[in-house]
Amino acid sequence: MNHPHATPATPEAATLSGPGAAPHPPGNPAADGTTPAAPAAAPINPAVTPPAELHRLLSAGLGAAARAWLDQALDEAAAHPGTHGPISVWELRLAEAGRRCGGAHADAVRVLILHTARADTEALTRVYDQGTADERRAVLHALPHLVPGPDARPLVEDALRTNDTRLVAAAVGPYCARHLDAHAWRHAVLKCLFTGVALDRVADLARRARGDGELARMLGDYADERTAAGRPVPEDLHRVRALALAPAGSASASSTPSHTTDDPHGKES
Repeated sequence: MNHPHATPATPEAATLSGPGAAPHPPGNPAADGTTPAAPAAAPINPAVTPPAELHRLLSAGLGAAARAWLDQALDEAAAHPGTHGPISVWELRLAEAGRRCGGAHADAVRVLILHTARADTEALTRVYDQGTADERRAVLHALPHLVPGPDARPLVEDALRTNDTRLVAAAVGPYCARHLDAHAWRHAVLKCLFTGVALDRVADLARRARGDGELARMLGDYADERTAAGRPVPEDLHRVRALALAPAGSASASSTPSHTTDDPHGKES
């Protein structure tokens, strides 16, 4: 399908929330004539939102110029998927996404372009290795949509070695939950605690932590170190340690909320 070509412009970015969300309408004028700001909405999580829904939300929330640019970028990605020459046209569009569509939508836009281009592990690794932190984060979000097996684990492991909290948060998404072994996954949880990333960002946290005695031990040791140093222990730690100490399949464990996936991954014995 052909789409109109856009001229460079600043996008009219509406704040979107998760699947099924629509742009927030502007507030009604108050008695003094001012217009209150619309309530803030949670951003789209592109790692768990199906690409078709991402496209729908972006089409509803972007201004006309940004929408036209996105349609053109997706047409190019669909027409020239994979790798062509030293750099593919869709890779150039990844670098433009923030400027064209606004920072609030850039992650979702990049994931949609990567999906439309059918980027494989080799292409994703190239984008990750050569890209900015924003582009690396988009690659991590795209992994659950594009890589069915564990081939892209090195990208997750690399992100978890950084101290960039946005990369760490992206790394502990559904792909991490599906493909990191128990040892690496436990250290990913600790990395979140070290860097201040909320453990609610860890995908499938309840299932993977439930009844994991080794994780409970590691969390207990970390809490003891913090206490001995006179530093506060994150509330997240107590919640997840209680989950890890609970018998597997217990009611108290299953009541702990988490981001879940449908792909089970057993822990080490």
